Amino acid sequence: MARTDVREKLLTAGLEALHKRGFNGTGVQDITDAAKVPKGSFYNHFESKDALGVEVVERYAANGAGRREPLMEGSGPPLTRLRTYFKALNQLGPATGFSRGCLLGNFGTELSAQSPAIRAALEAAFDDWTKAIAQVIAEAQKAGDVSRDIPAETLANFLLNAWEGAVMRSKVEKDPAALDAFLSVTFNKILT
Repeated sequence: MARTDVREKLLTAGLEALHKRGFNGTGVQDITDAAKVPKGSFYNHFESKDALGVEVVERYAANGAGRREPLMEGSGPPLTRLRTYFKALNQLGPATGFSRGCLLGNFGTELSAQSPAIRAALEAAFDDWTKAIAQVIAEAQKAGDVSRDIPAETLANFLLNAWEGAVMRSKVEKDPAALDAFLSVTFNKILT
């Protein structure tokens, strides 16, 4: 088996296992078992579990950037694109039985004091995500659909923070009510 194939198998299995069970709840053996590779091969590709964790965050963020393409490049009014984007994100919870949540939020609460490298990767991922949302809000402000009283980046940070909180709450309650409330308040009260 080619070296890059083993590395990719470990990264893919690591993303799946770490998202499902959390960083501290997943061992290297769990990842190598899921990847169907010998445990010793892990350290041929990753210096440590933290190093894998950084790459998992980066992969998850890249996947998220792909999901943002219709938001950024789609047609239609910016607020419609933003609402459609968050509606699509909200469907991820029920699709997994509210068992996973957002890996960035999960790792943020679990690892921000434990791993400086993973915390830095999380911060970069949240910053990129916030900038994308801010860009769309700025478009809506320019179109006159959203008040300019609050800067677009401040609104984007607030929305992302509120959505992450709604994801956590829906995960705890195994119910979409918090996600539904996020959409309702965001698009009927905040972005008006």
